[in-house]
Amino acid sequence: MNSELKNALPHEPRLNRALRAMLHTQRVAALGTLNAEGKPFVSMVPFAIEPQSGTLIIHVSLLAPHTRNLLTAPAVSFMVMQPEVPGEPVHALPRVSFDGTAARLRPESPSWLAARNAYLARFPDAQMMTELGDFSFFAITVTDARHVAGFGSARPLEPEDLASVLRPL
Repeated sequence: MNSELKNALPHEPRLNRALRAMLHTQRVAALGTLNAEGKPFVSMVPFAIEPQSGTLIIHVSLLAPHTRNLLTAPAVSFMVMQPEVPGEPVHALPRVSFDGTAARLRPESPSWLAARNAYLARFPDAQMMTELGDFSFFAITVTDARHVAGFGSARPLEPEDLASVLRPL
């Protein structure tokens, strides 16, 4: 790489690079929602990242409790983590927790089409599910994030760091 090009690329801190790689390789997350009584509910959801908006995209059935929760209380918590490795301490697993607001995307709208494209790029086998009437795309706009890079290594993500880790690899 020539020095002009190298100088034109912004420096990305090591922790951001590692977190961005984790977000783009791990395909499932824990989604925390609140039910109508205000009780927490956690479920597993596949997710994608829509690169233009920097939102987390989920595709969920209206029959699922978490989807009903999203429709009545859009505040969510969302956690992505590295898988456990046998023999390694679990307390050091890298992970990130996001707080945000989920919005149901209107079918065929520009944001729905962008979400669908991002989701199918990550889950091409879900093509048929995107045509089912009881499934909806939701975009989660992240408002806060906390990254744990390992044991004793935790930090809140500043807005510029959040934008960095949600961009494509």
